[in-house]
Amino acid sequence: MIDLTGLYTRPAQTWGALRLVPLVRPKPIRDLRLSPLVYGDDEPSVVTLPDKTLYIAYIPHAFVASWTGDGTPAAAYGTQFEQRPAQAVPIRFRRMARRIDTNRLRFLPLHLALEGYLALHFGGPAIAWEEWTRYAVTRGLSPRAEAAYRGELIPDLEEALRVFEIHPGQCGLLLYAGDTLAAAFVVPHPEDYRILHPTLIHDLYGELVYQYARLYPARDWPLTIDETRLVSLTHLRNEVARLEREWAEFHDTVMAADLLRSPHHEQVVHRMGRYTLRRFLPSFERHRENHIGELITDESGHLAYLKTFRLSESQTRRGHLLTTLAYHDWHLPATALGISVEELGRRLERAGFGYLLRAEILGAYRKGSSRSV
Repeated sequence: MIDLTGLYTRPAQTWGALRLVPLVRPKPIRDLRLSPLVYGDDEPSVVTLPDKTLYIAYIPHAFVASWTGDGTPAAAYGTQFEQRPAQAVPIRFRRMARRIDTNRLRFLPLHLALEGYLALHFGGPAIAWEEWTRYAVTRGLSPRAEAAYRGELIPDLEEALRVFEIHPGQCGLLLYAGDTLAAAFVVPHPEDYRILHPTLIHDLYGELVYQYARLYPARDWPLTIDETRLVSLTHLRNEVARLEREWAEFHDTVMAADLLRSPHHEQVVHRMGRYTLRRFLPSFERHRENHIGELITDESGHLAYLKTFRLSESQTRRGHLLTTLAYHDWHLPATALGISVEELGRRLERAGFGYLLRAEILGAYRKGSSRSV
């Protein structure tokens, strides 16, 4: 589970349908720093993965992690934040995470997490059951594609980030759309956050976030002060402190519970001295929030960096289907617990995996659907 120990919630700010909740770190991390590397043109990038498959996506910027091996303060090294006009639209080849030198690592924020989601059981059926095509057995889920929205397309996000008041010591932000958690962002140091705050407009956001930002306004949470306790300014300060504690407790136990309390599966991406860069996948439970993301923790498990992506219902459904199929060795009768094999086949088709099933098998499933109607 994700542990926000050392980070404290401050009063939220709202703009339209968006609620921005600052996270403050009283004791910043000094031996790990993050800085942006902005590519600045709308070019597609191709990343060659270790198994020789290709990951193609719009990649607007990278982060550079700098650390020290002896715990001494590290500097935010080599910040580049500029726009460069593109003369053409080339395709550039990059790696998800690449060591620049001994104590510097360049990685692609969110794309680490998205690669992990797209690679979920990418190899396809491990056993050539009769329902699967030869293509499914030999090539798996290639190609595998998912859609996301750039931050510029999320209503009110650019304006909200522009007018957002950055708190002293702020090292993170929880972004809500229609009072559902859209994204989490945490960095080691307040100076890193001030530099990286504008990059949130270039990030990727899920379909559900886009819809909620358009349709559902942020609610007002009534906070009342007991006037009978107000005898002096000291009592007023105590009441304000109480309201802040109650808001933080409500936020951590209710509003962000699905991200902070849900189990997830982690994969180590790179080790950086006493820090480790990982990405994680959710449990793909239906009818609840599911987030993918990446994080950096120290040897004690304390969080230094976090960035998440909220999956839509359809993306959660695809992840759930693939995970359940893999658990049952891609055997349809064993997977179809509680439903018919025909219904499972139709669900696979609706999820975009119909090309994995043999044509005559899929046709029979469709006929079964029409007969039931």
